[in-house]
Amino acid sequence: MARFGLQIPNFSFGVDNAALFGKVAELATAAEEAGFDSVWVMDHLYQLPALGGAEQPMMEAYTTLGALAAVTQRVRLGALVTGVTYRNPAFLAKAVTTLDVISQGRAICGLGAAWHDLEHEAFGYEFPPAGERLSRLEEALQICRAMFTQEVASFDGTYYTIKDLRNVPRPVTEGGPPIMIGGGGEKRTLKLVAQYGDMCNFFGDPDTFRRKVSILHQHCEDAGRDPDEVMVTRLSTLIPTESPEQTEQMTKMAGAVPGRDVRAMNIGQEKEIIVQLEELTDAGVDYFIFNMPLSDVGAVRRAGEMLTAQLG
Repeated sequence: MARFGLQIPNFSFGVDNAALFGKVAELATAAEEAGFDSVWVMDHLYQLPALGGAEQPMMEAYTTLGALAAVTQRVRLGALVTGVTYRNPAFLAKAVTTLDVISQGRAICGLGAAWHDLEHEAFGYEFPPAGERLSRLEEALQICRAMFTQEVASFDGTYYTIKDLRNVPRPVTEGGPPIMIGGGGEKRTLKLVAQYGDMCNFFGDPDTFRRKVSILHQHCEDAGRDPDEVMVTRLSTLIPTESPEQTEQMTKMAGAVPGRDVRAMNIGQEKEIIVQLEELTDAGVDYFIFNMPLSDVGAVRRAGEMLTAQLG
């Protein structure tokens, strides 16, 4: 039985600003009612270029997630994933704990090294080299874990320090919200997953997942950890179609967008999509997360019903 979540990647609904969150809430509640296990938003301050860029609306992740916690009952909630450069990690752990309390134990703590240099420059955030961002990510992971599990936490690192920190109220989730690490870097990122993560997320086709899951398992072995303790998740764009002609048309449209790899998407009629997901499951994917940027509430409901019927 495979579980699946919905990522809401854009807020370009063609409505007034005052109505934006209402549309987000409609998508989230439709996903919950249709069988999705989780709802995610991106942690970006500008919309991504492929979805229209900085002129399109982008809502702050944790404000949005807190509001979604109040209008949903069952789905898990998280940022896919939080950029380590945007928040002091102790403040982030506090925000995720608050989300866990508001949602009564449904928060997931997603973390990554961040990458969108344009929004860093615009908002005045430092954008260190990749190696330093990964080192900051490792320290942030240690701080979040300590604040989730220890009554009083201290940490003295190269980039971050906390001292005798009390995280009250404590998380509702026993042991704290699960930590997801985003990124598929095989030398450092997957090693961090093996050391600190409960979940990981990356993109790709079945061959990519076979290779990366094998490397992740080796990192787990080196760290003395059972690989089954780490849930492997995959983010992709889901585009259900009604005919072979529509599948061909949508594949061409998706492939024309710079930076998009259609091999890492799920496009096709219902039976084709199910075959794709079965191949990915065989390659090591435990959990699927889909975004549907062109879809409305009705399409989300239909997708959830299809996935529930076929995957459980």
